[in-house]
Amino acid sequence: MTCVLDEKINKKLEKVFNELGFDSKYATVKNSDRPDLSDFQCNGALALAKIEKKNPRQIGEMIAAKLSEDADFAKVSVDGPGFLNITLKDETIAALMDEIAQDERFGCAKVATPKTIVMDYGGPNVAKEMHVGHLRSGVIGESMRRIEEFVGNKPISDVHFGDWGTPIGMILAEVIAHDGNLNKMESYDIAEITAFYKKANIRCKEDEKAKETARIITAKFQDGDAEYTKAWKHIRKVSVDAVKENYKELGVHFDLWLGESDAHKTCFEIKKIAEEKGLLEFDDGAYIIRLDEGNKPKPPVIIEKSDGGFTYQATDIATIKMRVDDLKADEIVYFVDKRQSLHFEQVFETVEKLGIAPNVKLLHIGFGTVNGADGKPFKTRDGGVMNLSDMIKMSKEKVAESMPKAGAESGFSQEELDRLISQVAVGAIKFQDLKNNIASGYIFELDDFANFEGKTGPYIQYAVARINSVMRKNAEIKPGKIVITNQEERNLALKIAQLSNVVMRCEAEKEPSIISDYVYNLAQAFSSFYNTSPIKGAENAQIAGSRAALAKLTRDILIKLLYLLGIEAPEVMPKA
Repeated sequence: MTCVLDEKINKKLEKVFNELGFDSKYATVKNSDRPDLSDFQCNGALALAKIEKKNPRQIGEMIAAKLSEDADFAKVSVDGPGFLNITLKDETIAALMDEIAQDERFGCAKVATPKTIVMDYGGPNVAKEMHVGHLRSGVIGESMRRIEEFVGNKPISDVHFGDWGTPIGMILAEVIAHDGNLNKMESYDIAEITAFYKKANIRCKEDEKAKETARIITAKFQDGDAEYTKAWKHIRKVSVDAVKENYKELGVHFDLWLGESDAHKTCFEIKKIAEEKGLLEFDDGAYIIRLDEGNKPKPPVIIEKSDGGFTYQATDIATIKMRVDDLKADEIVYFVDKRQSLHFEQVFETVEKLGIAPNVKLLHIGFGTVNGADGKPFKTRDGGVMNLSDMIKMSKEKVAESMPKAGAESGFSQEELDRLISQVAVGAIKFQDLKNNIASGYIFELDDFANFEGKTGPYIQYAVARINSVMRKNAEIKPGKIVITNQEERNLALKIAQLSNVVMRCEAEKEPSIISDYVYNLAQAFSSFYNTSPIKGAENAQIAGSRAALAKLTRDILIKLLYLLGIEAPEVMPKA
């Protein structure tokens, strides 16, 4: 059961258009640009005027006359050159709220044709601590995974671990230089392996011989050398374990923990397909595929380097083939920094030329950077890249400043307080990210983002906890049949009625900020409602029960929307 309000109105409008002999493709409404005048508006009369060769206002009045007969409409009027304004009866809105309150999906539609969508987000690398650059990919990807699942699609999330390139050879070379061999390799933890990688990085930049040694070891390891493979497995395991801890803290889930290494064998298939199709060229020691020369020429895609190693592009192309063949993907979506847009243009065009993903939609959702106050990518005070774990720690410390002490006075144990601080801090980080348009970068404001006022995660979490408190204080008043008695109730109900459209638009545009904006406005609408519409002090028991029902419905929707954003909703918060 879905309760998409504008679709119901569109059907009524379509019936009237057909009766009048008008083209029903113009029988659509939208939320009114002037909520003080009406709930919905239809601009179809203006488009019809050209077709019918009549005055648009005359057409509008013909439609309005018919619509006015409908029992669901309180008022239908024509304004200006032919704008059709429609106002619903309070009883119609109340009945819709009762429907939504009884529906576990709150009236939200599902997609007509469910798809299997492979979602690639995360992209961490071995032996590297996760930094703020990994934040957006995980946060945006996780939110979209939940949204896709909610609307009825089958999302399959893959972290796509960077575990196969030259960094492996660099680490192994550095360990050998330090220890003489790899015998102690399995005793090293992630911090020690990261330290080896940092030293190797510096050494390979300064010393061509060291760089060549790392390259040779990488080639041998990729060819299956037993000793190097054993060391690689340890590096990968401790790296994945460390990454899992970060993602666990952020509440980011992956169905698959595959990496570049898993696509290595398929790279040989890609090279063979390219050769069979006459696309593979041998150029300056490397095997390449040239791309079409158009308005925007792109560099060729290098499949195999002169040293026999496959490139990152080849791995991505092979991974697409695996996702189509093994996972039966209808759509593959990458949530990756927009600075990688050329890479994905090259990969997608190559995939099309090879014909390995027929009828599969390939999308790159490019996001902007997380910036500091100077507008440049966020860094530590000493100028280094900010680690993700440090950002989370800083956020928790900031939230803790506004929290009470554990004990009888606050009513919180230390364990409860620690969990609450984590929920609020992570919620604040995520909401600050998701309230921004994906393509835009944003400034990470530690002082502002944990604020309990304004468009922040803590404000929404506080709104939920506040409604929980209201419901506890009015526990004896059971939610009842909804009636609309004032403008604030009406505004809240009409805001709730927009939910399905908001979620479906968010899924279609792959843009969680649509939900972030809506959830904030819904919380504000509830605040206005609660300030003017007391439950206990209501005029009678019916109105009290109605307001209790609206409060519960709003609370449940806020919790669901926070979940879709990947944010937890604490049951209680201090002073809520």
